[in-house]
Amino acid sequence: MYINYSDIPGHPNLFLDYLYEFENVEKFYGKNFRDEHEYNKLFDSLESYDRPHREKVTAIIKEQYRNIRASKLTLSNIEELNSKNTIAVVTGQQLGIFGGPLYTFYKTMTAVKLAAYLNDKYDNFHFVPVFWLEGDDHDFDEVRKINILDRDNSLKTLSYEDGLDDSVNRGSVGNIKFNDNLRNLLEELSSSLRDSEFKMTLMDLLKSFYQPEVTFLESFRNLMIRLFDEYGLVVLNPSDPEIKKILAPVFKKELSDYKEHTVSLVERSAELEEIYHAQVKVKPVNLFYIDENERLSIEPLDEGFRLKGRRKKFSYDDMIAQLEFAPERFSPNVLLRPICQDYLLPTGFYVAGPAEISYFAQLTPLYNYFEINSPYIYPRASATILENNVQSLLDKYQLKIEEVFSPKEDLIEKIIARNSGNNIDAVFEEAQGKINVILDELGKSLIVIDKNMLDLTEKTGTRINENLKYLKNKAADAERRKHEVTIRQINKMQNVLYPNENLQERELNFTYFANKYGLDILKWIFNELSINKFEHQILEL
Repeated sequence: MYINYSDIPGHPNLFLDYLYEFENVEKFYGKNFRDEHEYNKLFDSLESYDRPHREKVTAIIKEQYRNIRASKLTLSNIEELNSKNTIAVVTGQQLGIFGGPLYTFYKTMTAVKLAAYLNDKYDNFHFVPVFWLEGDDHDFDEVRKINILDRDNSLKTLSYEDGLDDSVNRGSVGNIKFNDNLRNLLEELSSSLRDSEFKMTLMDLLKSFYQPEVTFLESFRNLMIRLFDEYGLVVLNPSDPEIKKILAPVFKKELSDYKEHTVSLVERSAELEEIYHAQVKVKPVNLFYIDENERLSIEPLDEGFRLKGRRKKFSYDDMIAQLEFAPERFSPNVLLRPICQDYLLPTGFYVAGPAEISYFAQLTPLYNYFEINSPYIYPRASATILENNVQSLLDKYQLKIEEVFSPKEDLIEKIIARNSGNNIDAVFEEAQGKINVILDELGKSLIVIDKNMLDLTEKTGTRINENLKYLKNKAADAERRKHEVTIRQINKMQNVLYPNENLQERELNFTYFANKYGLDILKWIFNELSINKFEHQILEL
């Protein structure tokens, strides 16, 4: 079953037009991911593009895998990256603890399945799925939390607490090492999940990767390799100092030409704002600098640069010297990251979610400045897992699943009204109308006696309406108490299908389903997930 994205709240118009009305946004993107007849032009261009660091990138990835027992398919794919006819199908994500929201896995599955589809269709090229680890990101609050459903089917947020003040700049999250507080999180997760035949296996898996003194990046990377290595997924750590050395020319060009880049990005963003919205606020320089373990924006001065929030200043020559001496101290922001990715890799496709698709509309001008081929931006698969017991509730209340994608209170009122002989809103609306008519007629009669009586009548009407509103609220509360079982079941249903009034894939962590059905649930999702419908998919379990 599939649902059009326009029927689900929260999707930006830019994303919807990208999917369904591409001619409206073609000037922002250039390449239409649906137009397969044009694919070969990019493939041929990527094959002929002189990529002198191709061999070096392959060697670095091999070194990153040196202590990993990878599958033959993955090792073959790493080797293939050294070939001129190899094209990368890339996706990436922040290092969310325990894998983050479900959509991280859906993005990964889309990249793997897209690469397989392309390998079947194009004999002259080899397509390799690559996962780009967003280790340079510094949003600690976003990566340390997961949502699950607990033993009572209540939505619960679990968070890793490192004991530091929230105002502390922790630098790149990929370098943060877990401390002993991680054990508290693992214990809380275990106690929150229902007992099942799969819980011990799941918890052992997480504990094998998530340990004190191990970094966010290492833990996330090893989990992704464990879950997707059999499909040949290549997990790339771009925070590697050796990778940063290769990226030094990109960083240098950004430092040298940031004014020109910024003008173009601001103009593009303004153009987007006239019709849609600009996803990312444009910064003067699209680079960060690591100083004393803090990741700080580089800001321009009349002469040189400074670090945001610091008094430390650099001349242009000093900054270039820093880049040549220690390129690992530099990292791209969200708008420059794709340029770095596609400078390193022969990227034919980037698998993106709605927000990423939106910000790609802003950054495409940068590809011309850096003389790099822009990839096709391929929408990731999107899905909601629908379990049998939840389907039974939908059937019981005669609900279509689309109706669940609405505010909880609206859904509860709709169900109660549908299953009750009384429509409280209608009853009180009718009563209010009758009272207003009576008061109006009364006012007309009393004004003949004394003009001041009209004002008194209006005040009396106001008090009556306030009492009527109070009575309506009491009646609604009584009606809700009468339907307590119904309300509990609706809460349970929405907690699974539309938690926090958001799509399941954006809120729930995979551990909830893996605990109920085992790790093989991921293989089931992989097999069921469609990557070419470009609508939200309902996976009936």
